[in-house]
Amino acid sequence: MPSFLTKTAFCFKGRMQMADDDRDFIERANSVAEKLHGEPMASEEIAKNFALYGVQKRAAALERFDIELQGEIDSSQHSLRRRVQLMALRKKMGGIHEALRKARR
Repeated sequence: MPSFLTKTAFCFKGRMQMADDDRDFIERANSVAEKLHGEPMASEEIAKNFALYGVQKRAAALERFDIELQGEIDSSQHSLRRRVQLMALRKKMGGIHEALRKARR
């Protein structure tokens, strides 16, 4: 597994277990990417890196993502826009996971 994924997965795991971390999935991914590479990661890049995870790790990430999407949402434009981005990324990641599962990867 590439070192980037190992570091990212570790950071995500640590962040997701913290109750006081109110950032969403994309914000956490961008934070880790900025610390490692000096620039945020696009949704396409997040999905590409997700494809490199093993089946169990992908399933766990999707479950955590679904739990995050079940949270409250306010009606501000930023919040609605962010929710649409999160849902689009979740759909893309779900499609990748399903395709890889069918290919037995």
